[in-house]
Amino acid sequence: MGSKYTKRYTEEFKRDAIALVDSSGKTVTAVARELCISQPAHATRPAAAVASPAAMASTPPTETLKQLLQQALPNVKGKTFTSAVVDFPPNARALPHRHGQAFVYAYVLEGTVRSQLEGKPVTTYHQGENWVEQPGAHHLLTENTSRTKRAKLLVVFVSNTGDKLKVDDPKS
Repeated sequence: MGSKYTKRYTEEFKRDAIALVDSSGKTVTAVARELCISQPAHATRPAAAVASPAAMASTPPTETLKQLLQQALPNVKGKTFTSAVVDFPPNARALPHRHGQAFVYAYVLEGTVRSQLEGKPVTTYHQGENWVEQPGAHHLLTENTSRTKRAKLLVVFVSNTGDKLKVDDPKS
């Protein structure tokens, strides 16, 4: 008769397993083997119901944007100023995206963020640091580097009035 004991993994363990898959270059199977995670052959749960490191790694949390102020620029026809706080929960990653023809300024309010614009190296920004993105820039990477702490950005956009502030790349 089979055991009724079911392994339960903490959220921290799951985050660490995802980070290990992401950073080690090893396959999910290899990492699972190293961590002694296995699905017994006699298990009756469907595979889709089991939260594997691969499934968790494929869907990291994403960022949220809270708009603070949006106002047409009175002395620049057709342009709008928008400020927002972008919140990255632990381990969050934004999808690759663009900000249309907006000029973007970002300031790290809290935590540490790793960022990469197309044609530029990956750069890590800590609390108090900032960067700009030129109109049309392709943002390939934006992620919270911490598995346990939030990261927050103050972001300022100067955009064409009516344009979307963020357009995610189409899924391939």
